[in-house]
Amino acid sequence: MGQNAAMRNLSIALCMGVALSVSAFGFDLQGHRGTRGHAPENTLPAFERALEIGVTTLELDIGVTADDVVVISHDPFLNPVITRDASGQWLPGAKGPLIRSLTLAQLQAYDIGRINPDTPYAKTFSTQQPRDGTRMPSLQSLFDRVKALGANDVRFNIETKIDPTRPDDTVGPDAMARALLKVVRDAGMTQRVSIQSFDWRTLRLVQQLEPAIPTVYLTVQTANTDNLRDGEWTGGLKFADYRSAPKMVKAAGGAVWSPNGGAVTEALVKEAQSLGLKVIPWTVNNPPDMERLIAWGVDGLISDYPDRLRTVTQARGLPLPKPVTRP
Repeated sequence: MGQNAAMRNLSIALCMGVALSVSAFGFDLQGHRGTRGHAPENTLPAFERALEIGVTTLELDIGVTADDVVVISHDPFLNPVITRDASGQWLPGAKGPLIRSLTLAQLQAYDIGRINPDTPYAKTFSTQQPRDGTRMPSLQSLFDRVKALGANDVRFNIETKIDPTRPDDTVGPDAMARALLKVVRDAGMTQRVSIQSFDWRTLRLVQQLEPAIPTVYLTVQTANTDNLRDGEWTGGLKFADYRSAPKMVKAAGGAVWSPNGGAVTEALVKEAQSLGLKVIPWTVNNPPDMERLIAWGVDGLISDYPDRLRTVTQARGLPLPKPVTRP
């Protein structure tokens, strides 16, 4: 076989592998930050609760500590809304210490097991059940827990929390991508993860370093926020040059387009799928919105309330992932 033919076959095989790994379970029912509507976000109790409900995929966010440990956190800093210190006091101010400034051992001194009840955030997630004493988990600890529970089919949709406008808040895109991929490889999870980001630089690196891992291109287009406009978040690609988010994701080499739910139209879903992309909107919590998006043919949804999503998908006769119970 000639070199060119061999490379073509390899490319086809990798593309098929990506397609299969994304769609093996049909509709992708994702629990956002585990299940933020039920348990403290991005914690082991939240991921365990999501498994008990029954999800296809655990959605989560990561950062890197001062001692290069990949931890699960939505914010690049300790969020005072959900963080208490060793004395039980809520952290003051709008932002706590940066994750990258603390070691894993130092992070373990903080309790992230409930939302400050005096904040609007607590009212937004009034059904969340607190779990006092909960600590920020490492990504490795999540993989270990999922293995211990025998949840051998669940996937992980891992977001790199990195902001090109605030480069000092986190490690750089190369360091973050490499640290994440090392944990994934060491845990034997390369076939069970996808990696997503609003900052497309990390996704480009993942495609270079582990081309068989699906990359999920997050977009947000609202009246006040748009990560597609000027190229800063998209590795230099600009909406004006493509006039379409799906076309930008395709040009960047993505496998999945993950837009905010309010920016999706049926025409865009069809356009993306015609380009070979999966479409998995975020964060969809209201059943009527779930119904509408599923009717448009999306490939999955990300929700803080995966139990609501299960109810909607079950009523439509879609296959459901099995709940995982503790032994």
